Amino acid sequence: MTKTILLVEDDAINRKLVRIVLGDKKRYRILEATSAGEALEQLGRIKPDLLLLDIRLDHGSGLDVISAVRNDRCFDDVPVVAITAEAMKGDEKRFLAAGFDGYLSKPVDTRRLQEVVERFINAGRKAAYV
Repeated sequence: MTKTILLVEDDAINRKLVRIVLGDKKRYRILEATSAGEALEQLGRIKPDLLLLDIRLDHGSGLDVISAVRNDRCFDDVPVVAITAEAMKGDEKRFLAAGFDGYLSKPVDTRRLQEVVERFINAGRKAAYV
């Protein structure tokens, strides 16, 4: 069964990288949003199996999106992974405390991306963050 991933990323090169890395599996349908507003619009129409969410976005931030997602019971079982250039000491802990289930720093390690996506797609929010 094809799983749906909503990728929220404003940088076209980063979106292309994720599409290339995950698109070859043919078991993922990757939907894209380029802003917080567009992400919230799409989340009003679809419930993805996984949300890959950049932090710095046009028209809001990934933190705005995670807040909305975690305040909507419909998305209680949807894992959300932060993909961000914010990689200072303490950032990862801050994002996990904000409601993210996983964290990937940029530039994205493509093997790590595949591992994290597989883990959350297979186990949902129950997947232990490592």
